[in-house]
Amino acid sequence: MDLILAKSKAGHDKNQVYVVLTEEDIYLFLANGTTKTISKPKKKKKIHLQLIKNIPSEVLEEVGSLETLDDVKIKRILKSYNRRNGNV
Repeated sequence: MDLILAKSKAGHDKNQVYVVLTEEDIYLFLANGTTKTISKPKKKKKIHLQLIKNIPSEVLEEVGSLETLDDVKIKRILKSYNRRNGNV
């Protein structure tokens, strides 16, 4: 499983960054570890998202294995990504 992040382009959560969990037709299921957890992900249309596939290697190093992805790890990924890109 590759790590893919997505930034919301529309809606009340505009500019929010999420981790993509799964894909289903025109929808992506997203989590941020706090308000949207793995057990209750956000369902959002693909056209309202900007996919982020080029993730800094420092973020990937901090994450470790993606096989055991949980809410704590998702929060750590997003915090590290936002720190690297100046989105505090």
